Amino acid sequence: MTPIAPHITAFLQKRLAVERLASPHTCDTYAYAFQLLFEFMGKKFGVAPADLQLEQMDAPLVLEFLDHLQKKRGNSARTRNARLAAIRSFMRFIEHRVPSALEQVLRVRAIAPQKTETRIVRHLTSGEQHALLDAPEPTTRLGIRDRAMLHLALTGGLRVSELVGLRLDEVAFNGRYIDIRVRGKGRRERVLTLWKSVGDAIRAWLAVRGDAPAPEVFLNAWARPMTRSGFERVLARHVSVAAGRFPALREKRVSPHVLRHSCALNTLQATRDLRKVSLWLGHANIKTTDVYLQADPTEKLEALAAMKPPSLRPGKFRPPDRLIAALRAPKIMRSPTPVNP
Repeated sequence: MTPIAPHITAFLQKRLAVERLASPHTCDTYAYAFQLLFEFMGKKFGVAPADLQLEQMDAPLVLEFLDHLQKKRGNSARTRNARLAAIRSFMRFIEHRVPSALEQVLRVRAIAPQKTETRIVRHLTSGEQHALLDAPEPTTRLGIRDRAMLHLALTGGLRVSELVGLRLDEVAFNGRYIDIRVRGKGRRERVLTLWKSVGDAIRAWLAVRGDAPAPEVFLNAWARPMTRSGFERVLARHVSVAAGRFPALREKRVSPHVLRHSCALNTLQATRDLRKVSLWLGHANIKTTDVYLQADPTEKLEALAAMKPPSLRPGKFRPPDRLIAALRAPKIMRSPTPVNP
């Protein structure tokens, strides 16, 4: 029997974090997937999760766990597939560390993900974006900070982790523009040159930020680095204010990633070039950017203008005369049959 604990530790701490340079968010997501799996296995086999054996993690067990996620926890097919992706990645790691488990590994890796529906990305309209940017109070310290964060998120398309992790030495003012060095997923970096208005908003925040020892640009009310959850609360508060001007915002779930999607669509509509959108957002694969084509209405309008639909035979419907139609109807104008005495 092979204890599973040493292998999962090496997978999370070495394979993901060091060898694959996975982001902290990815490492946390994988760790949570295995937390759910090992808790399920512990209850099933009646042992502590630390005492689980690799041989117990076979294909039928994994399928039972995935079924448990959907039926008992109410998870969607997308969440199921994300948990399965973590398990399959771990089994590829095990393939070379435990050669005797090769058949077991292949059976688990053969489990197919479920089909999911393609969803149109949520985004904000131009009016909703302006209402959101106008929501923070520009005469207060935190209002100045919030305006700078929201403006940078909407114009730069930063992930929330990239936004709150931005450091002072990664911001450079270049004449009328501002250069932002963004640390993305997998330690990939990109440089964004943004407009003077964005630079002015960040410069205004730096003027009132103070000399806090934290290297991050954006701080919370206690002069500590802004967190992901902290920015989510800031965003929710200003969305509520902006909904006063655009009531449709009350029906939308506006997460930090919705701001990134909005920036992507702004870039696509301005450049008509999917490759530039991919470079702007820092996507490793341009296929990831294809989803924005579904959400951009101008793509459909251009297709309509470029194509000529097949024509129909000309003709016009003419309703029949009401009297003639009544005469043609059976039994309507017919006299009753006489009856012999």
